[in-house]
Amino acid sequence: MVTTNLPEGALPWLHDVARWIGRWLYRPVFRLRVRGLDRVPRTGPVVLVANHSSLIEPQVIFGMLPRRSVFLVKKELSSGLMGRGLTLIGQVWVARGTPDRAALSTAVRLLRDGALVGVFPEGTRGSGDVARAEQGAAWLVRASGAVVLPVATRGTLRPPGSGRRFRPKLDVLVGEPFALEVTRGRAGLVAATEDIRKRLADLVRELDEQRAAAV
Repeated sequence: MVTTNLPEGALPWLHDVARWIGRWLYRPVFRLRVRGLDRVPRTGPVVLVANHSSLIEPQVIFGMLPRRSVFLVKKELSSGLMGRGLTLIGQVWVARGTPDRAALSTAVRLLRDGALVGVFPEGTRGSGDVARAEQGAAWLVRASGAVVLPVATRGTLRPPGSGRRFRPKLDVLVGEPFALEVTRGRAGLVAATEDIRKRLADLVRELDEQRAAAV
């Protein structure tokens, strides 16, 4: 059996075209700087966790990854032409605010086949500081045995009080992948979720320091 690491019904060729578009779409608008791309495991199950402040970062991360990826996308975006397109390139719709067993089961199946699945554990867009996290990423790790890959992003939010910016720097920092033991029960999920949140928040702070030093 040939695996594409994509959900049933997705079009692999369209997925690859979308990756190429994501890689280049925002370069005229932002000065894109990506560090640590060599840390992305090229094979095997991976749960990617990332912060985000807008709809731009997911597209940039999707495009810059050196392998196919499936992201859990909020179901509110599933309507219309964009929703149809995201379905065809293999993204998985997830209902926020409640355990979406159908979406999580699809993600687990993909992970067990060796896929990379992306999750934004904050659940909603905000400052991107990762002050909170949902438990979906930890649940996926427990169910699949995947490693966790943290990815930090900064640069899409306009600083308070600033005017229009010309090609601002958009930074992506890929952290070291790590194995995570998620013990049974709710307590295990809570502890693992906090571990994921802290590691991602630490990576975001590291990126903030790099950006401050580069100014």
